[in-house]
Amino acid sequence: MEAKLKQMLYGGDYNPEQWPGEIWQKDMELFDKAGINSATINVFSWARIQPSEEVYDFRELDEIVDMLTREGKQIVLATSTAALPAWMVKRYPEVTRTDYEGRRHKFGQRHNACPNSPVYRHFITEIAGKLAERYGDRENVVCWHVNNEYGGECYCENCEKAFRVWLRKKYKTIEALNRAWNLAFWGHTIYDWDEIVLPNALSEGIGEEGTAFAGISIDYRRFNSDSLLENFKLEKAAIRRYDKKTPVTTNLMGTFKGLDYFKWAKEMDIISWDNYPSYDTPWSMTAMRHDLMRGLKDEPFMLMEQTPSQQNWQPYNSLKKPGQMRAQSYQTIAHGADTIQFFQLRRSVGGCEKFHGAVIEHAGSDQTRVFREVARLGAELKEIGSTVIGSRNEARVGIIFDWDNYWALEYTSGPNQDLRYVDQIWQYYDYFYNQNIAVDMIPVDGDFGKYDLIVAPVLYMMKEGMKEAVEEFVSAGGTFVTGFMSGIVDQSDNVYLGGYPGPLRKLAGIWAEEIDALAPEQSNKVVFKDGMKEQCRLLCDIIHLEGAEEIAQYESDFYAGTPAVTKNCFGKGCVYYVGTVLNADGLSKVLDMVCEEAGIAAVIEEETELEVTRRSTETEYIYFAMNFKDQEVVLPSVFAGKTDLLTGRKMEEGEKLLKYDVRAVISPR
Repeated sequence: MEAKLKQMLYGGDYNPEQWPGEIWQKDMELFDKAGINSATINVFSWARIQPSEEVYDFRELDEIVDMLTREGKQIVLATSTAALPAWMVKRYPEVTRTDYEGRRHKFGQRHNACPNSPVYRHFITEIAGKLAERYGDRENVVCWHVNNEYGGECYCENCEKAFRVWLRKKYKTIEALNRAWNLAFWGHTIYDWDEIVLPNALSEGIGEEGTAFAGISIDYRRFNSDSLLENFKLEKAAIRRYDKKTPVTTNLMGTFKGLDYFKWAKEMDIISWDNYPSYDTPWSMTAMRHDLMRGLKDEPFMLMEQTPSQQNWQPYNSLKKPGQMRAQSYQTIAHGADTIQFFQLRRSVGGCEKFHGAVIEHAGSDQTRVFREVARLGAELKEIGSTVIGSRNEARVGIIFDWDNYWALEYTSGPNQDLRYVDQIWQYYDYFYNQNIAVDMIPVDGDFGKYDLIVAPVLYMMKEGMKEAVEEFVSAGGTFVTGFMSGIVDQSDNVYLGGYPGPLRKLAGIWAEEIDALAPEQSNKVVFKDGMKEQCRLLCDIIHLEGAEEIAQYESDFYAGTPAVTKNCFGKGCVYYVGTVLNADGLSKVLDMVCEEAGIAAVIEEETELEVTRRSTETEYIYFAMNFKDQEVVLPSVFAGKTDLLTGRKMEEGEKLLKYDVRAVISPR
């Protein structure tokens, strides 16, 4: 598949409108020293280019575009629609959001527009079209950046009316809606569409993350995601009237809960996202989010934002240590990125992000540690960019990630408030990461036939067609791993009757009669057949075998001696069911068995504590070996004698990588 971008972009958010003109040329000189070849502009400039409803003023933006063009920089051109101009709020107050508490907001902040406001939709269409008409034929405009970090909810009357229309299209009849939401509970039966109200703090909401009726709250999540997506589609359509080919994107946010990114990906030409791990985020969590972003379209993606040094908005905004930004950038590339972009290129002088890191710090100098590291990376990417760009990641393991399940699982009232969707997915991903086994993050309606092993923790919501898809996969010889809180409810959060795990019961060969919840200070142990004992926590399914074999059993409590982990043969394949939250060693023991049976191998045979990740072309493999450990790690011998792409140096047997060291190697397939 042809790469969406012609060269690897190295740059980031640039806001020259915040600075006097004499600074601009100094920026260009520093960009050249740092190897910066692109800039993302116009992200928050709506008020500058449209000072009133009737007036557009592109003079300053023309100057910025012309300057970047003269300097040979590629441009990611944003549509500026992520923050409302003050005149719009003053003249049309209905464009602002009403929050979860029912309060209509005034002018301020960002992401502050009602997505179902006809006025807002009119103005975003107008501004996107005018930008595309003016700049769409520029050869160095290589990507359109719509809005910025979509998210948030609105609970205004416009949204309420639009929600009713959305529901009427989905359910067709009031009777079907009453059944779907189980409104006989608490006597909430409705008889007219106009009786539906949004599930906020004034109605069904229980805190911002709770609800009395999950059916309506999940549907509102779907509706809100669709409403914001409609905003994106309106801007994209306006751009396409004048520019038929330049890729259009918007920057996503990894495992952000608010939007169904798999649905969004269908409307995006290329995926981009903003990577901001905290000081203690595990490297495997960051890798998982990269793989999720790549998996949205099963294509290389753009890193739209990362900080070169530190964030400003987290509780503890630690500096990146020497070498950390470079290693983080190569991890991003290794997992599928065709760009490395920063927020921000020059540190702002005021506002809440004035202490957010930048390529050019407040000192305005190229004599900073951060600038030197950015320049080193820029020089390396200039050399290797054409080698890597457009190459793909290949995997035989798929892990299911699904936003409907994310919402539904965390709306459940019980059995344990500490059950979190992303944490459960990550525990499994972490095993494969530590084994250097390539993983694709896949949707529930993905092509299962591409994989030998599919892992689906907490597959709580089983939507139509999923049972049949999983059964077909396993029957054909695939290995499927699932477990507690799976197969419980349908797409409206109504329980499948007949015993847990519902549609998966025959496939798994077990019946889970009850689910015990363990408080933080409580735990149990599981005992494997070889006598190995490992701790478990959080939840424990009380399991009866219905054809499956026992892999491990509980050690204590009234269900001591009953199965905790099982395996069931089904057709040519098998299903593993993990009925509790195992510690890392316990889960590793189970997944070791799974991988051996499924024939899953690491990207290199040699065991190593380095992260080793691989991208592929039709003729070559590109390996990245990265040390994220606190100690030196010996380079795997398979790389000895090969040339490091980043330095041009031939690597030696037994050489050691310090923390944050990186090696890149090309080998024939």
